[in-house]
Order: sequence, then C-alpha cells, then structure tokens
Amino acid sequence: MAIICKRSSALNPMQFSYCPGCGHGIITRIVAECLEEMDLIDIAIGVAPVGCSSNIRMFYNVDMLSSMHGRACANATGIKRFHPDAFVFTYQGDGDFGAIGTAESVHAAHRGEKISTIVVNNSVYGMTGGQMAPTTLPGQKTTTSPYGRDVETCGAPLRFAELIAPIEGAKFVARVSIDTPAHVREAKRAVKRAFQCQIEGKGYSMVEFLSTCPTNWGLAPQEAMEWMRENMMPYFKMGIIKDF
Repeated sequence: MAIICKRSSALNPMQFSYCPGCGHGIITRIVAECLEEMDLIDIAIGVAPVGCSSNIRMFYNVDMLSSMHGRACANATGIKRFHPDAFVFTYQGDGDFGAIGTAESVHAAHRGEKISTIVVNNSVYGMTGGQMAPTTLPGQKTTTSPYGRDVETCGAPLRFAELIAPIEGAKFVARVSIDTPAHVREAKRAVKRAFQCQIEGKGYSMVEFLSTCPTNWGLAPQEAMEWMRENMMPYFKMGIIKDF
C-alpha cells in the first residue's frame, strides 16, 4: 500500500498537547515538514520561549533551547553567531514576540541576524489565561479587557509583519494563515522561502501565522476559524510583504 501521508521525521513520536482546534498543531507540522524536506534536521537548533509555543521543545526532533519570555531572538542570535553553520529558528507567540520581546525581535531584524522566526498570532495570550495581547483586535474581549479593547487607552493592534518589513536587515517577511488547505500550502511555501533566506545568508526572515485560540475565545474549533476569517484577516492582510 502506498503511503501518501506520514509523520515528519522532524517530529518526535508523540501526540501534540495543544488544545483541540488550536492552530499550533498545523503550524508545528508545517515547520517540521520544511525542516525535513530542506534537509535541515541535523543542523537545526530551535528556540522556544514561554507560552503555548514552549511545547515545541518536546515535539521537534532537533536540538532545542528553552528561552526566557521574550528573549528567543536574543538567544537565537547568540546561537547563530557561535554556530554560524547551524540553521537557527525561533517559534514564538504574538505576546512573546511583540510585547515582552519587542526589543529583542526588532533589533534582531535591525542587525540582520541570520535567523528565521515563526510568529503565531492568535490575538490573545493563550497559555497564561487569555489576556489582551498586542494583537488583540479593537473591541475584542479578553480576561484583561472584559469590555473589549479600547484603542483610545490601549492603542491599536500591532501588525508585526508591517512593523518588521521596513527594517533594512529584514530580508523576508510574510503573513499567512492556516484556515484552509490552500492557505496551509501557501504558508508552507512562505516558511520554505524564509528558511532559504537564512540558508543563503541574506539576513533576518519572519513568517507571521494567523491562527485560532478556541479555548480562550470561547468558541468551537470551526467557529473559531470563521471568527478568524471574519475579524482577523480583514485587519491583518495576508501575503508576502518583503522578499529577498
């Protein structure tokens, strides 16, 4: 019998521990398939910070470093400079990348560090209880914005891809989604392009994933996908924003 689908060899033989319907499972698999198909497993070093993304330390069959909250890009910088022949990537949530880790993220791009960053944007802090994140939408209710995000007092949601793209050291920046099979295929192509940017030594690369958090949104998985399409995708425009 022909095998048409199998677990990537970049993944350990264990079940994911993400919540049902969480987009992290799809994104984790996409990254693993790219590592395998681009023959990077033996030289890859991943950095996982605090949050739902910290789970990947168990899931990936590559060397992994546990980072303090927000410091993933700083840690990845040190690893890449000490091991320039390694393939170094970070896998971060929106709060980690663009709240406590804003300085580390922006300056890694500014310096043109030859690392690749995966950012999962689900508009809330997932693991720590569903608090308001930098990407929480105007009017969106969270545990720390029970009446909805007030732009007047909290500012507008940050668009990470548009924030990073104008920086000279950033050479590839894209925003993708995992809501349909077609978008999953587009996302995989973007991740491969980001990885190729590092392989060719061009500079910093980042792919921002629009994702769901059914648990903290209080929605069923399919309802969460619809909510993302109707609310997040109009605000966070998808596409390749910068390509080396």
